[in-house]
Amino acid sequence: MDVTYKYAGASGRRDTGDGEALSFSPDLLREPTYFVGAVSNHVAFREAISTLHHVVTSDLRFKPKDRTEYFAWLETQKAQHLAEAATQGKAASERLTTLQSEMNALNRRSNDLMRPFYRQRREYWNWLYKVDRDAWFVLDPVIAVHPDEISFECFSTDESTYGRLSCDLEMFDEIDEVANGVTNIDYSWALYHAFQQVRSYRRTELRVEPGGFTATNTDGQEVFEQKIDLPDSWVRGFLQVSSAMTLPAHRVTLHPMDIHNLCFALRQKKERHSPRSLRFHLKPGAPVTMVFEPWDTAIPCPRAVYHGDEDLEIRLWGRRRLLILERLIPIARSFDLYLLGSGMPTFVVADLGPMKFTLGLSGWTSSDWSRAGQFDLLAPRKRIGIDSRTRVFDSLSSRWLGNTAEIVNDTGLDRSEVGAALTILAQNGRAMYDLDKQVWRYRDVTREPLDFEAMRFNSPQEAAADKLVLAGMAKITSRDSHQITGRVTADGRDYPVTITLDADDRLIKASCTCWHHQTNGLRKGPCEHILALRRTDGQATSGGQVMAGPWGDAS
Repeated sequence: MDVTYKYAGASGRRDTGDGEALSFSPDLLREPTYFVGAVSNHVAFREAISTLHHVVTSDLRFKPKDRTEYFAWLETQKAQHLAEAATQGKAASERLTTLQSEMNALNRRSNDLMRPFYRQRREYWNWLYKVDRDAWFVLDPVIAVHPDEISFECFSTDESTYGRLSCDLEMFDEIDEVANGVTNIDYSWALYHAFQQVRSYRRTELRVEPGGFTATNTDGQEVFEQKIDLPDSWVRGFLQVSSAMTLPAHRVTLHPMDIHNLCFALRQKKERHSPRSLRFHLKPGAPVTMVFEPWDTAIPCPRAVYHGDEDLEIRLWGRRRLLILERLIPIARSFDLYLLGSGMPTFVVADLGPMKFTLGLSGWTSSDWSRAGQFDLLAPRKRIGIDSRTRVFDSLSSRWLGNTAEIVNDTGLDRSEVGAALTILAQNGRAMYDLDKQVWRYRDVTREPLDFEAMRFNSPQEAAADKLVLAGMAKITSRDSHQITGRVTADGRDYPVTITLDADDRLIKASCTCWHHQTNGLRKGPCEHILALRRTDGQATSGGQVMAGPWGDAS
């Protein structure tokens, strides 16, 4: 989807006489959002905002080596090697001459075929990482000014890592100007270097420029407009993060030294073969133990006691992404680890006092948040009327933040209806879930409305489920408050399906005999048969009224 950003100048650092100001240029095309405040804890802010930069630049995808220079060097050595071989005898020389002709012919043919590829690949990487690194920053930074905090959100380059830094207003000594809102900011590479110059003995101001909204070309200010192709995966990633945060998780509080030991172990050895997971052994009333594969190195966490009810072993893949937390160890009070299950996302919330840093990891490094699992499909799927959804949105947007109970009191709606409405708002990119404070927040990901038709179905399974429901292929055989049993007919076969819901109508367990579920379970989202049965149940309990579809459209 094409998105236009318009900035009054570029973000950067400037001297103010008695200190310095870190200025973020907001998007002029969005509603006025600004903030001016003096930072009180300079060092902690510098380390936290720099960690956010490490999230943005993180890319652990496999990158093939560029061997163009090596092949060029090899060509210069061929003549020397052939000359040395020719001195060994006439027969060998004649044979080598023949081989040389054949090799040259093959090399010319190979080079002619591969030269355009090597050139384009080299130019692409050079442009991406050297010439225009700021292009990555244009996509990611979303800044929100709320009544209680100012926050920054971003995704990594490979879109498998999510980062959010929230700064409570109490960490600012002076707050001069504030206008609550959400905007995109110009977050340049030069701004990162400016962060590294923050010192405790200099006054530092954080400014989301208010003057940017009145800037025009005639005022002498530099205004530049940039249109980019915003990938759907980036938008869906934000939606999936909020959905995954609402799922039940096993919480463990780790000491900063536990994270230090974890990072030290990752730095100490480099895995050469599988398995490469990090196993967490959770035993009720006992300290947590981390086990590093393939060496089975166990690292106890004596200060982290698990308070759950059952013995668990949860495996985390893509563990090297946790090295992003290294810079936070000296300034963190604790790290709350949220484990959703093996192969499921993992969240780490670093307590930095008046600041909180949330790191979200998808199940695997190679699977970004958009493709790793359709976690919004596990959220409450009760279909609600457009009027009810509007009431929930009005309540949240007027409050800016609130928990489900507060919104229930505002709207007078049932708790399950409010939960479903909040899910729809998150799917529309208009709300997010704050894992740290356990509240919902009003936050528009983009200025322009999302293309609902292009993004209505987040997965092939949801699209297939929609067709099964319309064809009446899903039948419910029994239902109680927490379990739904039924059969779904597809491709000439009957699939027995069982769904288990929690008190908030979230799908926490399911079974189906299809290939998708037997292979992936719920790690990549429910299969189309589970979704079809759940949606059929939602229609049955809605009383047959005209409802809002998954994206808020009447259906």
